[in-house]
Amino acid sequence: MKRLLFALPVALFVGLIAFFGYGLTQDPSHIPSILIDKPLPKFDLPGLDATSPGFGTAVFGSPVARGEPKLLNVFASWCAACPQEHPMLGRIAAEGVPLFGLDWKDQPDAAKAWLAQLGNPYARIASDPGARTGIDLGVTGVPETFVVDGRGRVRYKQIGPITVDDWEKTLKPMLVRLRNEA
Repeated sequence: MKRLLFALPVALFVGLIAFFGYGLTQDPSHIPSILIDKPLPKFDLPGLDATSPGFGTAVFGSPVARGEPKLLNVFASWCAACPQEHPMLGRIAAEGVPLFGLDWKDQPDAAKAWLAQLGNPYARIASDPGARTGIDLGVTGVPETFVVDGRGRVRYKQIGPITVDDWEKTLKPMLVRLRNEA
């Protein structure tokens, strides 16, 4: 019985080491989204001002009407990494990819000034100052980008700025594949 009492803490210690060792083998930048292959949560948000229309779930398609796959980019004027990503978004938009912007936890006037300075790559921009839609999307920070297929289902979530490699190796081939599936 004394041997068993001695072995128990050793077994617990070995179990903890195995658990933490497994955690070290995981990619901390990969946060899976529970929305993958599920419909985009319903929302309908205003634009940055009365003259610019916002958008909602309807622009991303419906289960019965197939449309073109689109990108939904979550950004903010206060985001430190967003200016790094912005030239890449301009390139993506110039290639004809439908790109929609969700201004998250930001004041519309600040976002308008930021876009006036850096350029506006978005087909439409929706304002989410209260972050309700961001919460529904599972946004953990900005920038984040969702690939939404023509039926309005989330197919991929990019956390962090889109790099050339991300675009060339992951996002662009995925959009081509989704376009061919439609």
